[in-house]
Amino acid sequence: MRTRAKICGITRIQDIQSVVDAGADAIGFVFFPPSPRSVTAEQAHALIQKVPAYVQTVGLFVNASLDEIANILKQAPVDILQFHGDETAEQCQQISKQVGRRWYKAIQVKPGLDIQAEIQSYQDAGAGAVLLDAWHPDLKGGTGHSFDWTTFPKLNIPLILAGGLNPDNIEQAILTTQAYAVDVSGGVESAKGIKDQQLIERFMQGVLRGSAK
Repeated sequence: MRTRAKICGITRIQDIQSVVDAGADAIGFVFFPPSPRSVTAEQAHALIQKVPAYVQTVGLFVNASLDEIANILKQAPVDILQFHGDETAEQCQQISKQVGRRWYKAIQVKPGLDIQAEIQSYQDAGAGAVLLDAWHPDLKGGTGHSFDWTTFPKLNIPLILAGGLNPDNIEQAILTTQAYAVDVSGGVESAKGIKDQQLIERFMQGVLRGSAK
């Protein structure tokens, strides 16, 4: 089975086409104003219009309230919610039920964290997947750092690998972790929020090579 791939932090219409042409499975939009890749609901609405069928759209939220998420979805109806903050399993479950969206949770691989127990709690609450990202004391994703891939667990839930991925290491990352999917943002950019078509193409070629081995 080919490893799925999401390109996150899309801010420009031309980057939508680059991602689609390269064969990515999902496109991510960041709804977190402190991020340099953040978009407004209005901007995301225009971008989503350019996403063809069979490519999923994902909205990334960090500690957003139910009202904030619901208001954004009215204008930018993404397919899936990615909770990337300190949301509890119960909060994720309640918000997703209220807005009628599937969801998954990003967990930072922090030293001393019982990662399997943490994953299990979100799986029990209905997460469709869990994303494992590098830990940073201040940043919520987009750090450009990776964690020790040899610690990547093997569980009966789709696990997404993120953190420090780029065209040069993606093949090895997939071979090491056997992740269900991979998620990249900064690793395919020429500047924050500005995707590079050639880097996206090289990244997706690495995904294919890693999946084939």
